[in-house]
Amino acid sequence: MKSKQAPKATSKKSAILIGLAGLTVVALAAAMFLAPYIRSARSEATLEISMSGWSPAVINAKAGEPVAVTMINMDNQFHTDGGGWHGFTVPAFGVDERVAPKQTRTFTFTPTKAGEYVFYCGICCGGKENPFMRGKLIVN
Repeated sequence: MKSKQAPKATSKKSAILIGLAGLTVVALAAAMFLAPYIRSARSEATLEISMSGWSPAVINAKAGEPVAVTMINMDNQFHTDGGGWHGFTVPAFGVDERVAPKQTRTFTFTPTKAGEYVFYCGICCGGKENPFMRGKLIVN
């Protein structure tokens, strides 16, 4: 003889699943609505680098917050000084990243102290001594 409770258990499970699905939909809708108003705790900078220098040459960031830097190398492998490679160096924060010719590289670092810091390409074109091969990181 079969128990009559089996259909009730299935109905309860279905109701719970439908309720959870409804809550999920409401939570996702709220997240999508609020997303533009929620401040990201991350700065982003896209920099082009070539033998002509950095563009732009200034990055703004906040102390203690990650900075995502996308370096776009505009030079090709025939650039005689450094073989077309470029770098992004900020000694104060231990950053020393490189990007191959005609490539893009994204990396993240966290500046820990407010101030103004020099970043530069130390691979070619006179490095940090060349005013076009250096830029400014402003940390607030």
